[in-house]
Amino acid sequence: METSEILFNIFMFLIFFLIIFIITYFMNLSKYKKKKSIGEIKYLINKFDLDEKRLKKRQMILWVCIIDAFIISFVGTFIFMLPIDYIWKFLTGFVLLFALIYALFEIYGRHLVKKGYQKERKE
Repeated sequence: METSEILFNIFMFLIFFLIIFIITYFMNLSKYKKKKSIGEIKYLINKFDLDEKRLKKRQMILWVCIIDAFIISFVGTFIFMLPIDYIWKFLTGFVLLFALIYALFEIYGRHLVKKGYQKERKE
């Protein structure tokens, strides 16, 4: 792979990242303003037993959108670079997509727990 191809792929990743981030951010922000729940935040609250009242929702929306944009743009750029048949690209992208979703939201949820947003235990 030549330097120009690598730079092109990095450029495409950044463009995809920005476009997807902007779209998901405004979609999630409008959901938040309409008092609708956002799936990723609901998942994090339930999985990590977070205290919904203490969470900074706007900050969470920002980080969720960054994670979503990174996952989608990384998988798209990575699959675009692979010199294999389309069926294998599709399968690789599918596996990579779910692996990154699980891994990155697990890391973010553990970060929130470490910051002290978990519900107080009543014993």
